[in-house]
Amino acid sequence: MIPLSTKSQAIPVWRQVQKNNFNRIELLLDFLEMAPDKREKILLRPNFALNIPFRLAAKMEKNSLNDPIFKQFVPLKEESDTSFGVLEPLEDQNFRKSQKLLKKYRGRALMLATGACAMNCRFCFRQNFPYETEEKSFQQELALIAMDPTISEIILSGGDPLSLSDGSLASLFQALDEIPHLRRIRFHTRFPIGIPERIDDSFLAILSSSSKQVIFIIHCNHPKELDEEVAGALKKIQKLGIPVLNQSVLLKGVNDDERTLLSLCESLVNAGILPYYLHLHDPVRGTGHFDVPEERGLDLIRFLQENLSGYGVPHLVREEPGKPSKTFKI
Repeated sequence: MIPLSTKSQAIPVWRQVQKNNFNRIELLLDFLEMAPDKREKILLRPNFALNIPFRLAAKMEKNSLNDPIFKQFVPLKEESDTSFGVLEPLEDQNFRKSQKLLKKYRGRALMLATGACAMNCRFCFRQNFPYETEEKSFQQELALIAMDPTISEIILSGGDPLSLSDGSLASLFQALDEIPHLRRIRFHTRFPIGIPERIDDSFLAILSSSSKQVIFIIHCNHPKELDEEVAGALKKIQKLGIPVLNQSVLLKGVNDDERTLLSLCESLVNAGILPYYLHLHDPVRGTGHFDVPEERGLDLIRFLQENLSGYGVPHLVREEPGKPSKTFKI
């Protein structure tokens, strides 16, 4: 039986850690000892809110606009340039089967478990997505999955599914366990990168109690995001027999060079995490300063192929609305 949370239980450690997230830009800039001339380049009132776990902010270089973690999470004035991209480049609303269920590809469906995240990436392709926030249950989604025997895999995404309480996740897992044609449950999460405390005994008990094959996919873009604490938390998942993979987004000024990508892939493999996808950046409005040409992505993958074992090389992909799968570039 999966243990359910109760109101009488203490607030989980990860929830307490999450309260230390930076969500006010001025406080973050003070913490980073940012000089006045550099503060002028920051967008102080962005449309997409600032949200950064303290441990990621602590890894940022002080008084620098070029730190690869800083670039991913702090809004620059370049976001005001709306000449690039569109609000919803993946057209997710066209694939909604219900408010919280998307079905794009054969054999699998994606559940928008929550709109909440552990952190807000400036390049997020769902930053303008209208999440369902009123209905907390997944009854409609579970019914649709149960009625569709072609669905063998459910992807828990969002937002970030690890933003849900263990009680909510346990109830969801129990319901998914009762659907016989469902064989796999896949997590898409960035939570462990910013708040590895989320991988606690309660969450591990939920994973180990499932009758389905669980697959755990993190999102890490730069080797600086990884450390022993993050790797140790993910190792607990691996010890349950659950594969852990990583997907990255190719971002200008963050990881679009040979040395960084090689270091990232080697760091992942050394932690037992397989590089899975290297996504070409989705053209979200206001994120043109992150865009890397496809040809540059191809060059980088060729370099990785020459310098890594095959299992350490991610697939370069782009998601194109309406296609039957991700488009593999190499």
